[in-house]
Amino acid sequence: MAKKPVYRPRPAAPRPNSGSQRPAQAGQPKEQHAINDRIRAQQVRLVGDNVEQGIYSIQQALRMADEQELDLVEISPNAEPPVCKILDYQKFLYQQKKHQKEQKAKAVKVVVKEIRFGPQTDDHDYNFKLKHAIGFLQEGAKVKAYVFFKGRSILFKEQGEVLLLRFANDLEDYGKVEQMPLLEGKRMIIMLSPKKK
Repeated sequence: MAKKPVYRPRPAAPRPNSGSQRPAQAGQPKEQHAINDRIRAQQVRLVGDNVEQGIYSIQQALRMADEQELDLVEISPNAEPPVCKILDYQKFLYQQKKHQKEQKAKAVKVVVKEIRFGPQTDDHDYNFKLKHAIGFLQEGAKVKAYVFFKGRSILFKEQGEVLLLRFANDLEDYGKVEQMPLLEGKRMIIMLSPKKK
């Protein structure tokens, strides 16, 4: 009969100030700040709520961090002496990442929706596409409308231009023309951007 494997708990990973270089795990960013024993300055300026602010020797600062079971993190390495904080480094990294994500989310993403017409689009089809364009502009997306000319239909390019100008005119309450009708190869394009509320 096979023996049951014995479960042995893995030893806890050493804290960064134990002097050991922690290998960066796959998918984890390399540490951007010098922390604990990796701080090379002889003196540091401590800031933060959990310390009496001032200039300390590196040994004193490390001892203070150790007493609070936190990390000594160099946040301003180019200052003289470097500025450090005593904090939970993993939590600090997490909050930084979260802040960066929030900044990215706030950055405006420009969405461009395309609407295609034929040179001889009937009224029913035109109105259907017009309704879509109004929706897109109200959502804050740009609208790129174009007339596609197949084969000899390029002869109707004036018709295509008239259609796009009518389209822009019908949308004037919702969007403004960013680019007038322009022929690019087999397509005549007009660009509209939403009106700011």
